[in-house]
Amino acid sequence: MQLAAMDRRALEELLAGYGLRLQWVAAGAEIPGSYWGESEAGLRHSTLFARADTPLHSVLHEAAHYVCMSAQRRLRLDRDAGGDDAEEEAVCYLQVLLADSLPRSGRSRIFADMDAWGYSFRLGAAAAWFAQDAAAAHDWLLRHGIIDAGAALTGRLRACD
Repeated sequence: MQLAAMDRRALEELLAGYGLRLQWVAAGAEIPGSYWGESEAGLRHSTLFARADTPLHSVLHEAAHYVCMSAQRRLRLDRDAGGDDAEEEAVCYLQVLLADSLPRSGRSRIFADMDAWGYSFRLGAAAAWFAQDAAAAHDWLLRHGIIDAGAALTGRLRACD
């Protein structure tokens, strides 16, 4: 799913709730701060860059990186979010929860897009990972105040390092 098919205002409001500003880039222009290039989202400090052809999963993944990283890393953020394997799993889990909060999106759609892009999980598919193998990611997000015990978004950035 590309951003052109999304409710632009809903996406901007979701990101703004975490202190992120969505900066739209002209069609065909290079996306600043993009780790993967092409149409993939870019991230610099508190600005997330995207075009109409940027995949939603890419925007949500980069936003989740921003939410999950320490305040110190956010200050020097430019393209490479860094983090360890545990944080990367938490990012993927959070990406799914963020998708659930957007109209015309949701976890079924984001799972399909993650699989199509090539996200790699031990159980083969994003949905299987989320349902059966993501307890550590859930616990990481809970420990850092990003979700509550019921896996609901708190709207907060990572609370501690």
